[in-house]
Amino acid sequence: MTIKNIYEYRILIIDFGSQYTKLIAKRIREIGVYCKIFPYNVTENEINTFNPHGIIMSGSPESTSTLNSPRAPNCIFNLGIPIMGICYGMQTMILQLGGKIKSVKKREFGYTKIEVINSISLMQNIQYDDSGKCNSKKLLGVWMSHGDQVSSIPNGFIIVAKTDNCPFALIANETKHLYGLQFHPEVTHTNQGLDILKNFIFKVCLCKPSWVPKKIVKHLIEKLKHKIGNCKVILGLSGGIDSSVTAVLLHLAIGKQLTCIFIDNGLLRFKEKEEVMNIFNNYFNLNIIYVSAEERFFTALLGVIDPEEKRKIIGSTFIEIFNEEANKLKNIKWLAQGTIYSDVIESKVSLLSGKINIIKSHHNVGGLPEKMQLNLIEPIRKLFKDEVRKIGAELGIPNEILFRHPFPGPGLAIRILGEIKKEYCDLLRKADSIFIEELHKYNLYNKLSQAFTVFLPVRSVSVMGDVRNYDWVISLRAIETIDFMTANWAHLPYNLLTCVSNRIINEIHGISRVVYDISSKPPATIEWE
Repeated sequence: MTIKNIYEYRILIIDFGSQYTKLIAKRIREIGVYCKIFPYNVTENEINTFNPHGIIMSGSPESTSTLNSPRAPNCIFNLGIPIMGICYGMQTMILQLGGKIKSVKKREFGYTKIEVINSISLMQNIQYDDSGKCNSKKLLGVWMSHGDQVSSIPNGFIIVAKTDNCPFALIANETKHLYGLQFHPEVTHTNQGLDILKNFIFKVCLCKPSWVPKKIVKHLIEKLKHKIGNCKVILGLSGGIDSSVTAVLLHLAIGKQLTCIFIDNGLLRFKEKEEVMNIFNNYFNLNIIYVSAEERFFTALLGVIDPEEKRKIIGSTFIEIFNEEANKLKNIKWLAQGTIYSDVIESKVSLLSGKINIIKSHHNVGGLPEKMQLNLIEPIRKLFKDEVRKIGAELGIPNEILFRHPFPGPGLAIRILGEIKKEYCDLLRKADSIFIEELHKYNLYNKLSQAFTVFLPVRSVSVMGDVRNYDWVISLRAIETIDFMTANWAHLPYNLLTCVSNRIINEIHGISRVVYDISSKPPATIEWE
């Protein structure tokens, strides 16, 4: 079967507020099918417009027994397309179709094993766990997280799997292609979870893989050419993966019609400005305007201690400078930004809490499109971070850009506690460079999710060559995580920590002590400010 375009096959995800909703979307896209997350109050018209080949309903921190707890749109059960309900999604589906849910005293959180007692299309070619003493049973390790569970199922459903505590761990109505999973197939803790999702997407929904990097790149470039035409575009290039991929996509689509503005705020990593200019100006031949604005940023930040105020000052100063540089250019019609799908989702109003989450307000030049009377173009708005990396690899962007650890939009200002000074930035840059260099030597950098150093504005005594010093403290931070929503501190080898500490103290005049942050998230955050 010929695939017409990258959006030919689509899965709609109904979000009930689960921390795993984005993970469901990532898993589906990983196997090559486009999907989009909608809130639980998505309208029938929006569903019909999206025209999905299947629907997945997420979990939720809510309980179906709570008054006014969220429900799925009833119209989805009349569309005649496959539906998979996960955890809360399963429970609301069962309630809406006439079944019953109950709260249980013995809740299930964490790893457990389900026993599969019926064969269905969803479980085809699944490799069951070796049950040892119970070889006759089909057992599968899964990840549970629930306090409520199904107590009776609607007509037409059968029990597919159970646990000692949960008699309806997996249920199905094969005739109507409705499936309810009390466990989470999207998490890595569930054995064969990805294969279960593949069965649903390919065997039940009859999708084919069309969402692949090569086709996405071709589609995006053609779309940009058509949308922009002969007009000119400006882009704030930071050297981060999002703006880098956006810049190269635009360059391939419109060439010299693109002008990138790279603002050096004095808060960049060690030799970052040289790296960015070398890669994008010399290698990719992008048209880049370099603006040295270190002094202006430090002046604006003078005496400021509050983290949020620092962010706002950096953001507003960036906008001022960007606006000044852009006004020097003629006939600019478009402002490009490296907004990605995670930014779009996280910046929306939470339907469950009613609160607005302000995410990465400093990353993009918010307000400029209106102020400068420009149209906004966001080429990678529909992509997750891991997809952006794959697109970047397809475009030939070097690994040192693609796989560099996350760096906050306000730069080192987030990693310097208290007031920002050039002296502190220079010390922190050198310390961070040593830490990263040693992680590479030990082949650990790419095994960590994020590693960096933090400047602490406290002095500590040290003795060097019989001379008493009273200098600054640096903290090392290294974490391991899957989704950055939770994170564990990395158990780095003692000999590595010793080497890093010795090098920082011996090679950088002004630092007297190095400590290692062993805080996990939660309760701590990944960054310090």
